[in-house]
Amino acid sequence: MSGQTMICNTLHDEQDFVPATPNHDDLEIHRNPPQPAEICLYGLVGDVARAGSTATETNPYAIAANFMAYLSCAIGRDPYLPIGNTWHHARLFVLHIGRSGRGRKGDALALTIRLAQAVQQLKPEFVPQIHRGGLSSREGLVALIHDGYRQGGQNIPAIDDKRLWVIESEFSNILHHGRGKGNTLSAALRDCWDGICLKPATKSNRLYASNPHVCISGAITPHELMALMTSREMTNGLANRFLMIWAERSEILPFPKETPQITIDALALRVMQILEFARTAKHDDFLRMDLTPQAQRRYAQFYLGELNDNSAGNRVTSLMERHAPMLLRMAMLFALTDLQLNIDVEHIEVAMAWIRYTNESARYVFNSASDEVKIVQVRQITERIVEFLKERGQASRREITVECFQRHQTKAVIDAALEQLLNMAPPKISIKLIHRPKETPGIPTKIYRLVEAGPAIKEGLC
Repeated sequence: MSGQTMICNTLHDEQDFVPATPNHDDLEIHRNPPQPAEICLYGLVGDVARAGSTATETNPYAIAANFMAYLSCAIGRDPYLPIGNTWHHARLFVLHIGRSGRGRKGDALALTIRLAQAVQQLKPEFVPQIHRGGLSSREGLVALIHDGYRQGGQNIPAIDDKRLWVIESEFSNILHHGRGKGNTLSAALRDCWDGICLKPATKSNRLYASNPHVCISGAITPHELMALMTSREMTNGLANRFLMIWAERSEILPFPKETPQITIDALALRVMQILEFARTAKHDDFLRMDLTPQAQRRYAQFYLGELNDNSAGNRVTSLMERHAPMLLRMAMLFALTDLQLNIDVEHIEVAMAWIRYTNESARYVFNSASDEVKIVQVRQITERIVEFLKERGQASRREITVECFQRHQTKAVIDAALEQLLNMAPPKISIKLIHRPKETPGIPTKIYRLVEAGPAIKEGLC
């Protein structure tokens, strides 16, 4: 093993060593596309996905994601889950990423649209408004669910049903419009995900929409996403409100078969049951959901671990900032598909499988294979530094370099690891400056020490 790839053995036995950088070049350029867990296809969501993918080229996980966006919209704002002072609703934004032609992005929506049509024939009021024309501005979005306004001498009546399922088959359009000067569509979409009332953007435009319940099914190619997703979308919170999934055709069939109408009708009846439950189980006009004690413990484990992992690089980490509330929203949805108000462990597990899938998808799109190698290396270095500081209590930069890594790690890699530990929320380590005596010239010495974990982290509870 060369000195450049060796990690210190101060705290671990020789057999525990893992090279910081793989020695084989093929590992740096080749990797598998995201592989979602089968548990993602849970209950009704899985049955819809399998019905649409049987004897077709359509990826079942893409069908499932779009169906979840539709169902979360159809359910509406009545079911809610209180977390702190925030009420979360089962409201999802989904973005299907796949190469042109191979992603089968249009086919991934087709079955859900047929289901919506079947439900509409049975009970029209159960189906939300479906918009397929594309979005270009905040005003255009508000006009679809407005609270009423006056035009000339005429009063335009309000749209009472605020449920709106937006199908944006060319999601690049939203990114294009969002880059325009003065365009506030991105801010409006962020407000919709949060469920905030859409107020007028200008004094001259008095359109207003209260209590919006907007869900989105978007589709885009990876090339368009990389080209158009600017740093602004990465940091202002638009991108991390989407459940991004990489999904392409699962097989090649020259003559795919249509899903039988009898299957569609049977699935539509099950959708109706869920929507009926979400309406008739109300108490005081709202439908409170809660996590069982076991689900709370499982969620706490994820929250204190994977959900707050920032080791995937800056771009991907910024896309993961809202994965905790996204997990809860999906868990709500899966519980409702079981016709229950209590969110159980299995619903948390399924939702976490989707979070892992979207994490893998984001890394696959935004990180190169060589980026992933560096990320693994930095993660290993941070773990060694933490263990070193646990044993030592504190250490200077030189002591970390010399005593932990015996000068076998580069300054850049160690600096990246220390920066990652400092930028965690809350920080994992802190810096104390030790000033030199007045008569001794030179800059202060930096001493690194672990930040003591709070009681919640120590106990493993929320």
